Amino acid sequence: MPASSDFTCSIVETPRLSMNVWTSGPQDGAPVLLLHGNLTTGGFWTYVAAELPDDVRVIAPDLRGFGLTDEVPIDATRGLGDLSDDVHGLLETLGLAGRRRVTGAGWSMGGGVLQQLLLEHPDDLGALVLVAPVSPYGFGGTTDTSGTLAYPDAAASGGGGAAPEFVRRLREKDRSEDDPTSSPRVILRSFYGAGANAANVDEEFLLSEALTTRVGDDYYPGDSRPSDNWPALAPGDRGVLNTMAPNHYDTSAIAQSTAGIPITWVHGSEDLVCSDRSMFDFGTLGELGAVPGWPGADVLPPQPMKQQTRAMLAGYAAQPGQEHLVKEVELEGIAHGLPLEVPGRLAEEIVAIAPR
Repeated sequence: MPASSDFTCSIVETPRLSMNVWTSGPQDGAPVLLLHGNLTTGGFWTYVAAELPDDVRVIAPDLRGFGLTDEVPIDATRGLGDLSDDVHGLLETLGLAGRRRVTGAGWSMGGGVLQQLLLEHPDDLGALVLVAPVSPYGFGGTTDTSGTLAYPDAAASGGGGAAPEFVRRLREKDRSEDDPTSSPRVILRSFYGAGANAANVDEEFLLSEALTTRVGDDYYPGDSRPSDNWPALAPGDRGVLNTMAPNHYDTSAIAQSTAGIPITWVHGSEDLVCSDRSMFDFGTLGELGAVPGWPGADVLPPQPMKQQTRAMLAGYAAQPGQEHLVKEVELEGIAHGLPLEVPGRLAEEIVAIAPR
């Protein structure tokens, strides 16, 4: 169950689709938009919402392809554009678009959605908190801080990277811990979980939310194409994982943005998902010998995801008048599941950056 009985969900009709939106706090409160990551829902923000002040209006939608939001296909050729446009439509419906009042916090993929929203609808946000975000060059297939592609077809990224047995069990809503290497419960616990705070979260509620993930070529993981390059797969044009393939997704232009809003980047030192040695990145897996035939670090090293994010934010801070607008917070010993592991710490950073 949610951490607070005040954190409830309802359907909101927007110009683009019907969205299931988790909310708490007063309608006239300071608006805080919380965007979840891959394989999760707005419900995962319940523990952060419970830590925010009573005068904060929390808005945490289920993004397209997740939760109870409309089952509408995802066009990956726009990067995370379908999802960021959905969020913009939600803010329009709530009368919050274009007013620079909203503090946005995005976790993992949700951080990528907010990066694209900042580029395409910069007046929607008054402040931004990136929580263990996807790199500005997406996930997989790039080799350096400039986002250079390892291969022209962006091989080693996209929808073909998901383990088929995990996808099958996700589709079948398998709640068991049998064969932990493909168990949705175990993988979520291990990589997206609450860590030392596990006793204070409801795993059954969180697993139920995760198992609402739509599965298929238009959703998770998406389609893929064969490739002559290692590991013999390249991104397709549909579905979630392809939205973050580097041939479709690139928000590095934030380095030249003069949006003038404060940005805080919060990440954990033990993150194994969005990190410089992600356990879901083919460069890392090849180096470890988990995927045979790795062409070597001179061709496809582990993607330097954190270094890429740091370089983007350094560029943003270098723009005139923005030198004091970027803050980096690395939490020692904390992994990827920050909204579950350190909800109070995230709430502190959100409150600290919110427009006054």
